[in-house]
Amino acid sequence: MKPQMESPGTVAKVSAGALSAAAAVSAAALTPEAELSQLRQFFLGRQPILDRDQHLIGFELLFRDGRAAGANVSDDMAATASVVLHAFNEFGTQQVLGEHKGYVNANAEFLLSDLVYSLPRKQVVLELLETIVVDAPIIERCRELKQSGYSLALDDVVGYSEALAPLLEIVDVVKLDLLQIESAQLPALVRRLRGWPLALLAEKVETREQFRECRALGIDLFQGYHFARPEVLAGRRLDTGRLALLRVLALVANEAETGDIERELKQHPNLTFNLLRLVNSVALGTGQTVSSLKHAIVVLGRKQMQRWIQLLLYAAPKGSADSTNPLMQLAATRARFMETIAHAERAADRAYQDSVFMTGVLSLLDTVFGVPLRELLGQLSLPQEVKAALLERSGALGRLLCLTEALETDDRPGVARILAELPGLAPCDLMRAEIEARDWANGVVAAAA
Repeated sequence: MKPQMESPGTVAKVSAGALSAAAAVSAAALTPEAELSQLRQFFLGRQPILDRDQHLIGFELLFRDGRAAGANVSDDMAATASVVLHAFNEFGTQQVLGEHKGYVNANAEFLLSDLVYSLPRKQVVLELLETIVVDAPIIERCRELKQSGYSLALDDVVGYSEALAPLLEIVDVVKLDLLQIESAQLPALVRRLRGWPLALLAEKVETREQFRECRALGIDLFQGYHFARPEVLAGRRLDTGRLALLRVLALVANEAETGDIERELKQHPNLTFNLLRLVNSVALGTGQTVSSLKHAIVVLGRKQMQRWIQLLLYAAPKGSADSTNPLMQLAATRARFMETIAHAERAADRAYQDSVFMTGVLSLLDTVFGVPLRELLGQLSLPQEVKAALLERSGALGRLLCLTEALETDDRPGVARILAELPGLAPCDLMRAEIEARDWANGVVAAAA
């Protein structure tokens, strides 16, 4: 049946009723207890590494599963993936490291995998765990990584052996475990290791006397409780549904069209945000302003996207159930509604429609993450008009966001005022867009369930 033309007030009433109902359901569902269940807290430890003058030169990044100082690590690969994901994607390189180096533990599995290339070459030191068996593949891999620009360190060294000699020719740093080395044996070990062009780092320095002794021996770098205990950083994120990750991973692995990947990502606003943040992170150093999801996929590249998704899968807790945050449904509805209105307004301007969708998706992030929107947007290199829309509600994008918010809150005068500024938009377009957005968002939720 052909829809009857309605007055702006009538359309505002009908559309506002539906959109505000969706908003009310979402808000009601997000009680403090529900919010905590939908938001998963994550932790990252970091301990300072100092030079001979006790100046900060870097941090060791440590797996933590809570606010306690220590952590039980039963799976080295999962622990490293968790550290990498938290430090270089969720917190961000600048927040965790600034301009300093980050030391990241690497077992043999991580070292030999492509995941290692998700790390920024110039700002990371890969710590080869003492559990690694030094064989020909490991030595060759270390040479490859060194030639690619990565720095390497040997962790928890307690003595010299001929088996270590091939690696001593490659690594940049040797970490000496003072808790496992007799004080009387330390000078001879230091002299032996001085035969290679590498830096020596004394770890687990617990007293001033140990520091003075190591400094007198010519040791270059220091780490331990004497200087600082590991600091635990905490943040919250939406628990990324594994089914969503697997669907995106399957599309990428099967070389699906960029448009197909874009459509799948649009159904998961939390993934969209993480993707945009990753593209604009220091780790990738693209220096480009991302204007759309399609642009983000192209800039990131298929290989890097696969690594990102793999890290998310490794870091997710085993056996966790998928859950749908009601705010995610509202964000999807809002973004789709705005995109549909943008199409009615400028049917031939696909770039404008993409920017509108992005604005809608990102507009609820401060509520979802519990972090000020300005702080979240600081992690993304977005077009100025998108930032202006989100922070100031200005420009053409901001006007559509204001229209959507007015509908959600049943602000009829506000809807009528904005419609008067949009001569190319008929009142009945609002109702059609709202119905389409609601149906599309319901399909998204059903697919994620």
